[in-house]
Order: sequence, then C-alpha cells, then structure tokens
Amino acid sequence: MRKLLFFTLLLPFPLFAQNNNAPSSYDLHDIKITGYLQTQYQKAGAEGINSFSGGNFDKNSSDRFMIRRGRLKIDRADKFSSIVFQIDATQNGVNLMDAFIQFHPEETKAILFTAGLFNRPFGHSIVYSSGYRDFPERARVFQTLMPRERDIGAMVTVRPEKKFHFLTAEIAMINGSGYNARDYDSRKDIVGNLGFKFDSLANKKLHIGFGASIYKGKVRSNTDTYYRNNGAGFTADTDSGHVNGYVSRDYYGANLQLQYDNTFGTSSFKAEYITGKQPGVAASASLAGPLASQSFSVQPTTDLYLREFSAYYLWLTQQIAKSRFTALLAYDMYDPNDKVKGADIGTPNSNTSAGDIKFTTLGYGMTYLINTRLKLTLYNEHVVNDRTSLPGYLDDIKDDVFTARLQYRW
Repeated sequence: MRKLLFFTLLLPFPLFAQNNNAPSSYDLHDIKITGYLQTQYQKAGAEGINSFSGGNFDKNSSDRFMIRRGRLKIDRADKFSSIVFQIDATQNGVNLMDAFIQFHPEETKAILFTAGLFNRPFGHSIVYSSGYRDFPERARVFQTLMPRERDIGAMVTVRPEKKFHFLTAEIAMINGSGYNARDYDSRKDIVGNLGFKFDSLANKKLHIGFGASIYKGKVRSNTDTYYRNNGAGFTADTDSGHVNGYVSRDYYGANLQLQYDNTFGTSSFKAEYITGKQPGVAASASLAGPLASQSFSVQPTTDLYLREFSAYYLWLTQQIAKSRFTALLAYDMYDPNDKVKGADIGTPNSNTSAGDIKFTTLGYGMTYLINTRLKLTLYNEHVVNDRTSLPGYLDDIKDDVFTARLQYRW
C-alpha cells in the first residue's frame, strides 16, 4: 500500500487534487483538512532585484529564507454540493486564497455551478495546484496577467460523464480586479476554457491533454490620455471623452500536456502560448519595470498604455530510472510589447519604459521525493532581458535566482 501511494505521488496526472477549483474529493465526506508547507532558501544574482520567484528582494539583500506557501484547505462534500475554504499563512501574514461553494443538479454531476473566490479558469497552469507542480513558480506571464490566480465571481463547468467524458468546458464571470480586491468599476470580465484529456492511450502509458482559453475584459481610464502603440513606441491620444472610458483587456491561449510512462521513468512535457492586449502604465521610480504591465487590483490613476503582448512556456520533466529523482528543464518568454524592438525602448520621444522590456527565463534543476509527503527541490533560473536604450537595461541585469525548497504535503 505504501509503495502504491508513493508512485501515485510520482504520477499525479489523473488526480482531481491537481485542480484548485475542486474539493479534495467529490466522494461524500464531512470536514476534511489538507494542505502543504513550502519553506525555502534563495540566492539572487544581486541585491534588491525584481523577481517573479517569490517576490522582489529587499534593496540590501541578495539571499533569504522564507515561507513561500503555507496552505490550509478545509472542504466538505455532500450529495449535491461542496464547499472549499483555503488560507495561505506565511511571514507576510494570513491571506484568504479560496472560498467557494459548488453544487450540481440532483440527477447528474456533469454540470457544476461555482460561486465565490476561485482560480480563473484560463489554461492549464493557473488552476494546477502549486502543491503538485514540479516547478517552483508559474511562468512570468501568468504572474503578470493574473497575479495570485484568483478572482471573485461565478462559474459554470460542464464535464460530461459518459460519451464525452474527456471534455471539460468552463465559463466564468468575474470582477477582474483579483482575489484580494473589491471591484473598482461596473464592468465584469468573462473567462472561458475548453479542455480535452485522454488518459488511457498506448496501453494506458500515454496521457494527453490540450485546450484553448479566452479572456475578455475591460480596464477603466481615470485620465484623458491613452498611449497607443505606433510600432516604434507610443503616441499620446488625448480627449476629454477618455475619462471614464474603457479599453480592452483580451487574452487568447492554447495549452498542451503530454505524459509517457516509459521504461526509464515518466516523461512529461507541458506548454502554453498566450497573446492579446494588456492595458498597463509606464514604469516609474515607484513602480518596478516588469510590474508596469501587471493587471490592476485598484483603479490605475495614471495614463494607460495599450500594449499587445505574446508569451509562452515549455516545461519538461524526466523521472530518473524510475527513482525518486526527477530532472526539470523549463523555458519561458514574456514580451509585454511585441510591437517594439528592445533597442527602440528608451529612445527619445518613444514614450517607452521598462514596462515594455522582453524577458526570457531558462530554468533547470531536480526534485527528490524524500518520502511520500516530503519533497526537496533544487532549481536555478537564468533570467535574460533584452538590451535596450534605457539606463539600467543597456545590458542584461543580474537577476538570476537559485531556490532550495522543502515541501511537506498532507
């Protein structure tokens, strides 16, 4: 039994527990408590760097110990409904992560209704639990566009039980302002996801998943000026009618997951591509460059910059000789403004800023399952930014990060 549990942890592809928008099990149960704790040491390439690996480093620090995640999940499932409540406790305090109710018609579980605070149903990695993910963090693009992954709203999920059991369709209406904020305008955002999963191919050794997602939203303008992309920078568009106007926040994504249980050990490949429009602001002394294109949890008070972006990630994992060791290799790219070349950023009259810089990240490392609950991860990220004409970004900055993490899951 212990051996079976161990290999279940090695091969988590089919498990419901991967999905954050679900209780620990849909089987009938009273109050159940699960969770995980991630404690880690990190070493950065320089003091005070901006980082998407657990947050920015303090200005006089290039290494740190921290609690990355301390999740406590409480859920319950009865015949027709379930409830999920999850908090995150770290050195930064206690935050509410999930709080939603799900229910379904008496005669079927093929359709689920969800209301409350939940993960936005976009793509694969957003709803995939950090307690099961091999890589320490999600790709930069998702931390920028959908920080902390959650939002408040309502969702309908269709998961046929028989003939089309491989299909999952989801559509949600959300505030658009994130998991820890009140909605700051009267517009709501729409998120849709269509996913396919096949777990029994090639004598049950091959597992395939793929899907497509869409996000349609709006961002309110608080000023009379937009900055529109002209191919070499931005042009100001000033009109008193822009105050209280709205600009589009649109994302389109596609994702793929492959897993093959071979004689050497389980091989896994995951990829997502996303493109669209992301209204942002200009980087400033008080707003770090990469965060200028981040989604807002409060009303932006400065002029909006209308950017078109593209991004992707590639994740490869390989179990070593069916042992407790797994090798990790990842590459991701996020270009917040794919209409402007790096050398043009910062040139006179371009109105560009550090918020327009493209970043790529090469990650590599390994995990070791010490036992069925305890996992060690060693991982290094080599982060590269485009060379620009901006002071401070004339060359690649030293923002690599090494992470050593222990995780205990129960």
